[in-house]
Formats: sequence, C-alpha cells, structure tokens
Amino acid sequence: MTRLALLRHGHTPWNRAGRIQGRSDIALDAEARTDLAALALPAPWDRAALWSSPLARAFDTARLVAAREPQTDPALIEMNWGAWEGQHGTELAADPASGFRHIEDWGWDYCPPEGEPPRAVLSRLQPWLAHLTGDAVAVCHIGVMRVLLARAHGWNFDGPAPFAIKRNRLYLIEITEIGLVPLGDPVRLVPKGAA
Repeated sequence: MTRLALLRHGHTPWNRAGRIQGRSDIALDAEARTDLAALALPAPWDRAALWSSPLARAFDTARLVAAREPQTDPALIEMNWGAWEGQHGTELAADPASGFRHIEDWGWDYCPPEGEPPRAVLSRLQPWLAHLTGDAVAVCHIGVMRVLLARAHGWNFDGPAPFAIKRNRLYLIEITEIGLVPLGDPVRLVPKGAA
C-alpha cells in the first residue's frame, strides 16, 4: 500500500493580497515562517519520504515542518495560470473580457489564457505517483492538491468540491492499482516536540 499525504505551503505576501501565484517563485512571508517553525509532521508522517515542489514557498515549508531537506520534483510545481498570474482573482472575475471562471466551473479541460488545464496537471503528476513506494509527504500547491483530490474523490471541477483545502493539514490519499482513493479526514500538523 502506498499512501500520500499532501500539504499546502504556508502563506506568502501574494496569498494575503489575493494575487494568483501560479509558477511565480514567491517566498513565504515572515509570519508564515514563524508559524511553520513551531509545527511538525505528526507520526507516522514524520518518517515518510519527503517531497516538495521546487518553488521556494513549498520547499521552505517542507524544510520547516520536517526539519530536513525534501526531495524536489518539477511535477509538483503549481498549475500554470498563464496570463492570470500575478493578477487579483476578484478583479479578473469582475471583468467579463478576462474569460475568468472559478475553478468549480472549469471541468478537466478549461485553462487560463496561456495556462494549463487540470487534465494536464494530472498527466504530469502520474509518472511521479507511479514511482512512489511507501508512505510519502508532498508539500505543494493548492492547484496540484485540487487535481489529486479531485481524482481521488471523483470530482470533475463541476460544482462545489467535496473537500476544502486548508493550511497546516495533511490530506491523505491511497495510491492503488485502480487509482487514487481518499483516506479519512485531514490530519493537523502538531506542535514541535509533540510528534
């Protein structure tokens, strides 16, 4: 059995400002670093293989909560938001000419101008998933997490998601021969020293 725990990176200045980050390499802010430095992966995830997106906000989150260096893989990089990257979602939503849609209305094949649809994200993740053996933690991005959790839950980006991605929680998936299966409720990170 291969189990995967997904963890979203900590806050950045762009998160707090409501800007779409995509592949822009925006660092964690000082408050996020302080908060994450006080947290740890709970057992048994503290002993699992540790992976991260190569973007600094994910890599630094992994290092802070695991107190060790993660392996990186480009498959875990955030969804490409194309021409929308760096912009405010609320402003795009208010401009009919932008073509903006909330992700709940994308389906698997919609993509931002010059961006990447969920199906393409899943395609680039599949070889990485296939090479995992044993428990693993992947510190990544909300777009990547949505795609993997959508596949596990059978959600097709066609209405409200059956999950809500919050920070400082592990979202658990089992990788089986027939696909991805969700494993229970999210698991909170724990205070350092309590793992």
